[in-house]
Amino acid sequence: MTDPIPFSTALRERSAGAHSGSEGAGFMSDLIKGDGTREDYVALVAQHWFIYAALEAAAERMKADPVASVFITDRLTRLPALEADLEFLIGPDWRERITPLPTTQRYVERIDQVGATWSGGFIAHHYTRYLGDLSGGQFIGRLMARQFGFDTNGIGFYLFADIADPKAFKEVYREQLDAAPWDEAEKERVIDEVLLAYRFNTELFEDLARAKAEASAA
Repeated sequence: MTDPIPFSTALRERSAGAHSGSEGAGFMSDLIKGDGTREDYVALVAQHWFIYAALEAAAERMKADPVASVFITDRLTRLPALEADLEFLIGPDWRERITPLPTTQRYVERIDQVGATWSGGFIAHHYTRYLGDLSGGQFIGRLMARQFGFDTNGIGFYLFADIADPKAFKEVYREQLDAAPWDEAEKERVIDEVLLAYRFNTELFEDLARAKAEASAA
């Protein structure tokens, strides 16, 4: 009898197509290929602020949850870095100059909902965002620095000063996923929520491309 596949492996395999689809969305692929502008990058950072404000507010609420609290650490906190990036990229009045796109608003509402009521759903969004930031996000940060001449200002979001070894951190995180006390039905619910998170990401890139096209046509 073969050993069952660890949950973290099943999660990664089941979401691989959605992950690559999100990365391949036109707006993001243009940024990665060097066809995007500094303004495109700034627009993306602005939407990240709304998403991480919701996610990190949910983390504060979930610190008392016995399952979710295992995954929550200040070493992952991104909001101060995002705010410093926006001040550098836009100026001190950045809060008045950014608004959430429709997909961002729906994404935030979903994080607010699960972050108040369902630890598995919160962990699904936590996993999708932060492990992505520690994986492909590291490549994107270096790429943006090269393309737009940033040093650390402007890409602080991608710099995890308190995580010396992202690979080791991700391995521990996956072990924590495998140890979570979820039955098969709950594991399926968590996987479905991860797929939803990736769908939000893909639709956000579509929103960003649409907003760019509308601005160009105006």
